[in-house]
Amino acid sequence: MSIGKTGNILLADIGGTNARFALSNGEQIGPIDYVKVADHPTVREAITDVLRRADSEKPVRAVLAVAGPVTNNRCVMTNSPWVIDGNELRPALGFDSVHVLNDFEVVAWSLPALQPADLIPLGGQDGMPGEPLLVVGPGTGFGVSCLVERHGSRLAVVTEAGHATLPAENEREERVIAAMRRRFGHVSIERGALSGSGLQSLYEAIAEVDEAQVPQRDAAGITKAALDGSCELSRATLEMFCAILGSVAGNLAVTFGSRGGVYIAGGIVPRFPGFLSASAFRARFEAKGRFQDYLRNIPTRLVMKPDASFVGLKMFADHNLD
Repeated sequence: MSIGKTGNILLADIGGTNARFALSNGEQIGPIDYVKVADHPTVREAITDVLRRADSEKPVRAVLAVAGPVTNNRCVMTNSPWVIDGNELRPALGFDSVHVLNDFEVVAWSLPALQPADLIPLGGQDGMPGEPLLVVGPGTGFGVSCLVERHGSRLAVVTEAGHATLPAENEREERVIAAMRRRFGHVSIERGALSGSGLQSLYEAIAEVDEAQVPQRDAAGITKAALDGSCELSRATLEMFCAILGSVAGNLAVTFGSRGGVYIAGGIVPRFPGFLSASAFRARFEAKGRFQDYLRNIPTRLVMKPDASFVGLKMFADHNLD
């Protein structure tokens, strides 16, 4: 663990539409400044504007979370014209260092610092200290990252697990996935179920398999109709979504050996914690045959803290001073 560096740190969570900035003095995180990406041609100009408004000492370092793939400390944003290049921003803004991280990597960094009030338990025992912590998150896409700790050093492993093939656990799911395969060819975890567009794909495929006539709905509409009981097929879709989430989370838990715990984040599932708790999620998480006892001991928790990314940004900054 690195300690001892002083000075303010600029923290940022940058999406395609909105960016959020805050300053940390090493102890506390200051108020969050919200910026519309479209209001600034470049991230450099946005940061300059944020620092101009801040009534605080200029930061010496920056840690930026971005909603996209990061290569060589650089991210070309998918849904905005911004290019986030830490190696260019550092001299341009006079920082000692600028780290650019994938947004789910940052969520993984937050996990050890989350408090019981930030989480809803979803079964299992207490996590084993020092063992890997896994976070999975259905949202715009399907994010997966694993935090590994060895000899006091931490590393967040970033993956593209959302693009792995969507598995079926029973005959009905096989038929639903087959319907999507006729449409898409390859059916990934993200595209076929565990994302906003995936939930819509699941809804349409179930309607095809059941030969049901239902109105077109997006993910928010499906979720609402499932929860208020106005659409039986929407409810069946959300039930299958939760079951598949359990299976995929269990697969990833044994893949990474994440005996410290598995955390569910992202923008979708925190909207229906009660439904998830009552679903087949946990049973499917544990349903791994001879490894059922291994999974039974792993805790699963739902992350409810809206600003967990800033906790993760600060945790990364505390452990990385270069």
